Amino acid sequence: MASFNKIILAGNLTRDPQLSYTPANTAVCKFGIATNHKWKDREGNAREEVCFVDCTVFGKAGETFNQYMSKGRSVLVEGRLKLDQWTTPEGDKRSKHEVIVDNFTFLGGGRSGDTNAAAVPATAGVSGGNYEVPPPTGDEIPF
Repeated sequence: MASFNKIILAGNLTRDPQLSYTPANTAVCKFGIATNHKWKDREGNAREEVCFVDCTVFGKAGETFNQYMSKGRSVLVEGRLKLDQWTTPEGDKRSKHEVIVDNFTFLGGGRSGDTNAAAVPATAGVSGGNYEVPPPTGDEIPF
């Protein structure tokens, strides 16, 4: 049976990116984005739903993302969904989805007062899936 795991999201960063490195010195950049869905209900009232998504980008692309992005900036990400599952110290089972980012494109211009905005190249789309080092295994991620 064939399968396909691809996701494309456009939204705003909910927090500043967090850059760390694995013991093998692979960059790991984690961030969150918020996406909005707006519609009108049957009575004609405007409705809005917000979805918060955690994302991770590896390698040089992660370093680039961390350098230019900050809370509130707009971005388009392409990648795949990954399900993380764990058990809390209390024995409760938990799970959540995250996006492993393969490509991203910075959207919009800089915000007023943002000193990094002028440094962002006009073609700031970066392919994170073309790095030489494979994504780290669970043993290499320092969290």
